[in-house]
Amino acid sequence: MGDAWKDVEAQIFRRAQREDEVLVPAVAEPLLVWVTSGEATVEERELDGDWHGGVVKDGSFYLTQTDAPYLIRWQAAPEQPFEVMHLYLGQDLVTRAALSLGLNSSRLRMHDVSGGQDVLISGILTGLVDELRASHEASPMFVKGLIESLTIHLLRDYADVVSAIGRKPAQLPAWKLRKTLEHVDAHLAEPFDLDRLADLCGMSRFHFSRAFHNTMGHSPSRWYILRRVERAKDMLRDVDKQIIEVAAGVGYDSPSHFAKVFKAETGLSPKQYRGGGPAVLRKPPTA
Repeated sequence: MGDAWKDVEAQIFRRAQREDEVLVPAVAEPLLVWVTSGEATVEERELDGDWHGGVVKDGSFYLTQTDAPYLIRWQAAPEQPFEVMHLYLGQDLVTRAALSLGLNSSRLRMHDVSGGQDVLISGILTGLVDELRASHEASPMFVKGLIESLTIHLLRDYADVVSAIGRKPAQLPAWKLRKTLEHVDAHLAEPFDLDRLADLCGMSRFHFSRAFHNTMGHSPSRWYILRRVERAKDMLRDVDKQIIEVAAGVGYDSPSHFAKVFKAETGLSPKQYRGGGPAVLRKPPTA
């Protein structure tokens, strides 16, 4: 948070050693993911495609500017924590950097890079990680210099100028998506409220719903259900909680209605899931 980060969304995640399927949203901005620690076999696929990938380690990076969400999975080596930095580059930042190079940002498209290595990217991101983790407040001048240098490097070496671009589907910027997902997770026990989510983003119901679907691959109401089920799975691991408590904790007054929804999403009843049966729900991501 703070003025230093107004042009980007930057987060560091310590990941589980293994994830079988995580959805990566298709936000409006280019996304750079950099491995800060560890080694893992990472695979990606389109929602209806085949898995492909390989081994990555600290310093490896991913770059994408996709129009559609996709899936990712990994198995990390146990020797070190598997940690990654997510950096969403704001559209104003990309536009300014493109203008400085005499380019039109509306005609630029970042390459898709998976598991790449780049010494300059690693050097810049090391500085950004240090600022994110520092106990002192981040320096706007220092962060701005790093991210502008990074963006210019990406435009020079990892972007194509295309002759024509079709109309881009409406997508949520990263900050609006983060705000939405945080609100959803904080209010899962309450009734779904589309108007509230749209208001958070300063959008109409129609435009918010369309942009959210394009970004996440699910409607807002569908996502709400998926997150409720994911929360219920966590709660069911506490064997001291009664199923009626779990149902109420994720917004279902009727245990039978909760059980019906839970089984539709996982293939198991809450009782069966608690007994250790395999769940089949695609795990929603942390944005």
